[in-house]
Amino acid sequence: MSALLLSGGRVIDPATKTDAVADVLIQDGKILAVGPRAAAQAAAGAECLDVRGLVVCPGLIDLHVHLRDPGQTAKETIASGTAAAARGGFTSVVCMPNTLPAIDTPSTVALIREQAAREGMVNVFIAGAITKGLAGEELAPIGSLQKAGVVAITDDGRCVQSNELMRRALEYARMFGLPVLDHCQDYSLVTDGVVHEGYWSAVLGLRGWPAVGEETIVARNILLAELTGTPVHCQHISAAGSVALLREARARGVPVSGEACPHHFTLTDAVVAGSEAFWSEDGKSLLKAWPEAAERPAWSGYDTNFKMNPPVRSARDRAAVLAGVADGTLEVLCSDHAPHCRYEKDVEFDYAPFGITGLETELALALMQLVHTRRMRLPDLIARFTTGPARVLRLAKGTLGVGADADVTVLDPRRQWVFERGVSASKSTNSPFYGWPLRGKAVATIVAGKIVWRDRWDGANVAVTVTKRIRKHQASTPVKTR
Repeated sequence: MSALLLSGGRVIDPATKTDAVADVLIQDGKILAVGPRAAAQAAAGAECLDVRGLVVCPGLIDLHVHLRDPGQTAKETIASGTAAAARGGFTSVVCMPNTLPAIDTPSTVALIREQAAREGMVNVFIAGAITKGLAGEELAPIGSLQKAGVVAITDDGRCVQSNELMRRALEYARMFGLPVLDHCQDYSLVTDGVVHEGYWSAVLGLRGWPAVGEETIVARNILLAELTGTPVHCQHISAAGSVALLREARARGVPVSGEACPHHFTLTDAVVAGSEAFWSEDGKSLLKAWPEAAERPAWSGYDTNFKMNPPVRSARDRAAVLAGVADGTLEVLCSDHAPHCRYEKDVEFDYAPFGITGLETELALALMQLVHTRRMRLPDLIARFTTGPARVLRLAKGTLGVGADADVTVLDPRRQWVFERGVSASKSTNSPFYGWPLRGKAVATIVAGKIVWRDRWDGANVAVTVTKRIRKHQASTPVKTR
């Protein structure tokens, strides 16, 4: 029997409302005990990880990741993408279906499941397509996809434009118990926009992507969710109007939810004009959580690593997304990790693909923008990465309850570090956050009781073997939360 004891950390589990200094005992891939007596239950010879001064929480879940496998493995593979997830503290990811071929048949689902079991460092859940080939014209075999093992359906990367087809998709999804995730983009309003429509799109001479192009689809989804009773999850919310619509609908009991990505609540459209334009105005608020004596990173205008879909928007939109995450309107945080080859991004802004990598930086950015600025308590932030996505996808994950899968993240909320290009596990380098000083980092990622990623940390935090002395571990004491 394999056993692992995490000793002396601050255990935060929103699912069980735990927030105390305690031990966590893992055995045979399951949580065996949590609390002051966990050490006493550890068998002699069990590995002990001293995590005093660190936070121990349920394994983080990212429900919006593009692994690009099959078909686009020059950008990312299941092996490299899950390695990046492990470095970021994520024990589970949900891969989107815009692969080549699209995930619209049971055979493709089976292929990914087999490969993930063989090469994946973390749990890989699969989202199937709503429509065949993501073409938005004919429904994919939703029942067969569910039987093959998908946990949700979405055409992410694209949006189902036909209201009638979307209604039918929701009706079928309800029959098979699947949530529907939607990339909210009205093509007739967005057309060929590449940045947020506003002051900077006009100044820079780039075609605008108006916020209403997102808001109209969010409103459509709310109405269809209310009509069919099927849960609809709105992906990567970026606009103030979308947050307001979701807040009102959820207050009425409509089964809708939303997610936010760190780039949408950290950056604004001014970044496309270059670092000087951003730091002189919209970037000032970031300095509240900035590491001491850290330099502000610099970049030139028209940097395609700041091109994503939906685009980063105005300071007003950013503030609304932050407020939506803080008050629970947006109950999920995710990365929308979207790797691209360097040659694809090294072109004119209009022609570069949308998307950035994000698995390794999202936790730090969320801590900096939400916890270190006192917008949220740490347990509430952890809930956005654990109980939130687990609820949306109906996953038996996101808890340290006794008997649960031993997926655990150990993090240091105060760790200062710089995201460097050379240390990223992803195959792609299209992140706008290289060179950024960050605060907060996962230092160990545990999947099914196995340490799959471990960073070094200071102090007495070393692995030892359980002895009688350790089994006489003193009772833990509660701590105040923030």
